Formats: sequence, structure tokens, C-alpha cells
Amino acid sequence: MKAADVRRSARRVEAALGLLGLVFAALTVRAAHLSVFDPRGAARGDAQSRRTLTLPPSRGEIVDRSGNTLALSVESPSIYAVPARVADPAAAARALGRILDVDSRKLVKRLQERRGFQFVARWVSPEQAEKVQAQGLDGIGVVNEPRRVYPHHHLAASALGFANIDGRGVRGIEQQEDSWLRGTERQLPVERDGSGRLLPMEHGTPLGTAGGDLLLTLDATLQSDAERALADEIRASSARGGVVIALDPHTGDVLSMAESPAFDPNDFRELDYASTRSSAFLDATEPGSAFKAFLVAAALDRGVITPDQKIDCGDGTLRVPGKTIHDKEPRGVLDPAGILRVSSNIGAVHIAYALGPGAYWEALRRFGFGEATGSGFPDESAGVLRPWQQWRPVDHATIAYGQGVSVTPIQLAAALGALANGGEWHSPRLVAARRAPGGAWQPAAPSRTRRVVTQTTAARVLRMLESVVGEGGTGVRAALPGVRVAGKTGTAQKLDTREGRYSQDRYRAWFVGVAPADDPRIVIVTGLDEPKRPYHTGGMSAAPLFAVVARSQLAAQGIHVESAPTLVASAAPAPVTEDDPGGDPDVSAPPPSQRVAASRPDAAAARATASPAPAPRKTAPAASPAPAESPAPAASAQEMASFRGRVLLPDFRGLSLEEVTRITAGQGLQVMVQGNGRVVAQEPPPGTILPAGGVVRVLFGDTQAAEPRVGGARSG
Repeated sequence: MKAADVRRSARRVEAALGLLGLVFAALTVRAAHLSVFDPRGAARGDAQSRRTLTLPPSRGEIVDRSGNTLALSVESPSIYAVPARVADPAAAARALGRILDVDSRKLVKRLQERRGFQFVARWVSPEQAEKVQAQGLDGIGVVNEPRRVYPHHHLAASALGFANIDGRGVRGIEQQEDSWLRGTERQLPVERDGSGRLLPMEHGTPLGTAGGDLLLTLDATLQSDAERALADEIRASSARGGVVIALDPHTGDVLSMAESPAFDPNDFRELDYASTRSSAFLDATEPGSAFKAFLVAAALDRGVITPDQKIDCGDGTLRVPGKTIHDKEPRGVLDPAGILRVSSNIGAVHIAYALGPGAYWEALRRFGFGEATGSGFPDESAGVLRPWQQWRPVDHATIAYGQGVSVTPIQLAAALGALANGGEWHSPRLVAARRAPGGAWQPAAPSRTRRVVTQTTAARVLRMLESVVGEGGTGVRAALPGVRVAGKTGTAQKLDTREGRYSQDRYRAWFVGVAPADDPRIVIVTGLDEPKRPYHTGGMSAAPLFAVVARSQLAAQGIHVESAPTLVASAAPAPVTEDDPGGDPDVSAPPPSQRVAASRPDAAAARATASPAPAPRKTAPAASPAPAESPAPAASAQEMASFRGRVLLPDFRGLSLEEVTRITAGQGLQVMVQGNGRVVAQEPPPGTILPAGGVVRVLFGDTQAAEPRVGGARSG
């Protein structure tokens, strides 16, 4: 009996083992089917061990017209987490908090959310990434993603804009050309290893996801020169900020676009978004008397005035319904060129009334005012130009001298470009060419054009505008020795929103100019925001800034400013009184030594030896809503700048021998000195561009006796 029982038990065990074998065999076959033959099974298996990360694409490069890199993308490590795979959120948060210097209490809440994927920290340092990897934390990984880098920091920042942390352009050209630069998002597979850690399987093919490249019209060297000149003038005039635009009138290409205050797009996460706007395209302000150039062009083209027509500007006052218009002083009878030269508000009003509101409005629209330029720049302002049917007689009058209308600096540049280009307007252009990944450069579409005035009218207006920069003109400080310059100054009173009227002590100074006037190569617009007296006018601040910028722009095209044949100190003009309806009609400018010292690090010591400026004489505010212009003295530079092997001479007047020696050291110049004391004159004059080895003669003497005192100018 026992033997039979044992045999029966053995058979039952064998049967059970056989059954188990069949079950295991069936499971093996099923597993093989799912993993090999059934794609749904393979997908379910992969889903348990793999994840797919979506990463921003690598944006294309942005380069200047010479191929210098202005923006590029580099790989930067970022820390990510898959909270569902984090075994101990509290421990992981403590470890990450120590390495990344973040609040572990906030981090643990994020790790407990059990979401599929999230970034913990982006664009960390390589050292931090290595420390995180060394921790071996479950559900925590490191992945490289593109990071936008601007190697020249502040250079052309307002034009370039920036891309945000997700690789999307949100300002400037980065936003304008985002669809071209961005490319396609990268899908990066990530596999979970046996310990639960996530490992990137591949890094993708850059050419498969990268965006296209851009070649800009900007020149990095000229951009740097313009930014430096703007910064110098802002320091010298104590302005809040400013703008410089240099444009090719024949193509509309923007060669330089300097703005201040500036910012570093690399630090976009720490910046106030509003501070990153481009004032050249987005900020519309009143142009002041710079607008008179387009009024005269419109009237000449319409035939309502002639170049030699005599216009009676009377005794310096003109009553129109609702306002009395003022000039600096009685001007008597002037021709159109004379009205521009001395910037007569009354003369401008007479011309505007002769032209009529409808014809004037239509001409301004042809010049591009009241609508965006078509540049494509994001959020570009159209400015403010109300329909002429809404103009009252007083509006018609004030718009004649640039009050009651708002324009952007880029609109001014394009409008003046039309006069410099024989009456043909070009829309401004910032992008010269595009290149697809792995491809060749393809030229961008040319700018839009339209006829604004006849070629004859444009030539006549340019000749008139040359008188503005000549003797007795308001823009004489924009003059360039040996190069004909045409231009117009402007000073616009800023609106005091609290008082509801124009401010008597806050101004915007303008100069718009063309060089050479007889063969235009460049149009430059310079503007200063709230320069302090006596440099608050276009003739005193914006005009000399134009001269400094124009020298480098023309030198790049092979046009060099001539040197004056003799020392010019004794030939400087006598002081010119300001005409300021705000209350300081007799303010004269400080001597050049004090002006230069204010922009130098050792300003305190230099100011102690400089002749003091006369104290302002307070008077009651006049009734004029917009200032008229007065002639201004010659230009001066404040710093020594080098570019392309040449040197731009600063104004040495008022400096000591030690200061001159320090400034010229290492520049390759031969400095010849004469006399003792401080510099009273120099040859060549300030702003001259010299090659290496050039000779500079510096005369020292008694600055109190020999140094000329240049007076302020009132620009309208």
C-alpha cells in the first residue's frame, strides 16, 4: 500500500510539473510574441522604460554684414526630473538644493506632484551638472539643451533683441525672424536603467533641427563706434539717454543703430522687459524743428513757394487762432533757405499755411510719417499724425515746426533718406541675407520704394540744408572739414503730463544729416533725451554727435575728413546766447575744458582748473511753445577712439601735458608740444581721423586768457 501511494504521489508531482512547464512555455511564447511580433507589446514595454523629452531647437546664428557673430546657440546642461520615478522626493530635494542653491522646501513640493516630466534647473554650470550626476538620484537626469549667447553683450542689443529660455525670440530681430531662426523642436529619447535613473539615448542631428542663419545690414565696427560716441555725448551733456541711426539712403540698409540706456541680452531673465524695447522703432516723440525740412520739400514740390521767394517773418511774433508763435528775434524777410538756416518758426508757419493742411498731410504721409515703415520690426510704432480734417488752425501751425506730431527715429532716418536719394523713399532694412542649415547665403528681398518728391526738389532742399551747417546756421557744430554736410537741428519740448503742458526744462535734442551732401553716402539721425543746459538743444549736443559718428561712417567708405591747415583756437566764434522760452535766454556754454572734463574719470581735478561757466540768469517764461534755433560753434570729440588702424582725435583743450600724454599713449601718434600750462589749441582739430604715425601739434598756455568760450545755441 505504501509503495502504491508513493507511485501515485510521484505521478501527481510529475503532472503538476508538466502543467507548470506548459504554463511557463505558454508565457514564454506570449512574451516572445508581444516583444517580437506584436508592436503593441513592444510599445508597452518601451513606455515603461523610456521617456521622450521635447527640447528647444538650436537657433541659427546672427552675423553682421562682414560675418562677425552677433548671436549663436551653445549646448548648456539642464537638470530635469520625472517625479513618478523619484523614490524619495525629500532626499532628492535636499541634495539638489545644496548643489543648485535653490530652496529645497519648494523643490520637494514639485517632486511630489508626480508629473511626467519637468525641468528642475536650466542652463546650470558644467560643475553643477557633474555633481548632480554623481548623486545617482532616481528619476533625476541631466540633458544638454541650446542656450542663446550674445558674445558682444550690449552691442546692438536693442536691434538684436533676445530669445527666451524656451528658444523663442521675444524682442528685436530675434522676434522678427523667429520662424526662420528657430528651426524645429528636438525629440530626445531617454531610457531608464535598472536602478531607475534616466539616461539620454542620443543627442539628435543638429542639421535636422537647427534654424537658419541671418546676415544683417549692421556693421559691428561702425555700431561700436556709434555706441561709444553716443555714450560720450550722454556723459558730456548729462542726458538721460539717446539714439543714433546710420542708414544707406540708396538701399534703406541700417548700418548702425545705437541706443542708450543699453542692456545685455545674455541677462534677459534679470531684466525688466520694458527696458529692452528699441526706442528707434517703438518710441514716437515730437521731432521739433527737424520737421521743417520736410515742410519746405513739400511746399517746393507742390509749387506753392520758390527757392528765391521772400517771406516776411515780421517782428518775431505771429498770432494764429489760439496761440502766438514766436521766433528768437525779429527775422524780417527770409527766403526758404534762410528759414531753415535760422529755423524760423514764423517762416515755417507761413509756408505751411500756403501749402494747406490737406497737401501738407499728404506729403508727410508720402515721407512715411503716420504709418510703420514696413521694416518688419516687431511692434514698430506708426507715430501720431492725425488726419488733416481734424487739424485746427493752431494744429496746422505747430505741426509746421514739429509740435503736435510724433515720429520715431527710424521714420526720420527714412524720410531724410528720401531727400538724399533723389526723392525716392526706401523702407529701412535690417536683414541682408538668409542661409538655411548647410546651405548658401540667399539675398533678402530689397526694401520697398516710392517716389516722395521730384529729384529736382530733393536736390534743392539738400542745398538749403547745407546752409544750416554753414556760417550763421544752427547746425554748424555738425560741419566736417572738406566734406559737404546737409542737415537740420531740432529741439522738442517734452510734455509734462502732470501739468498738462510743455515742460520748460526737459527737452529732446535732434540732428538729422546727410554726408556728403553733393554725393550722399550716409544719413544719420542723432537724438538726446533730456540733455542738461546749456547742451539741451540740437545744435549743442545732437549736431556734434552727428559729426563724430559721420567721421567713422565715412572713413569706412574711404572718405576721410580733412585736417584744418592751422590752429583754430583764436578763430573760434564768440559766445552765442540761448533763446529759451523756458527762462534762461543768456546762458553760455562752459569752455571746452570743462565739457571734456565732465566726461573723464578725473573730472573733479580737471574741473578745478577750468574756467567756470556764467551762472544762468532767471527770467519769466516766454509764451512760445517751441524754441527757435540759434547758430552754434564747432564740434568737439570727448574720447580717443581707434578703428581699422586709424585714430579719431578728441578735444585736448583744457587738459594738462600729463593727461594728453596718457590719452595718446599706445596710439602710434607723434605728438609735438609747445608752451606750458594747459592745452589752448591743437592741430589737427578735434574729430580728425589720423593714420598710425600721424602728427598732432598741441599748444599749451593760459586757458583763462587764450581759451575761447563757446556759447549755447537754441534749436527748435
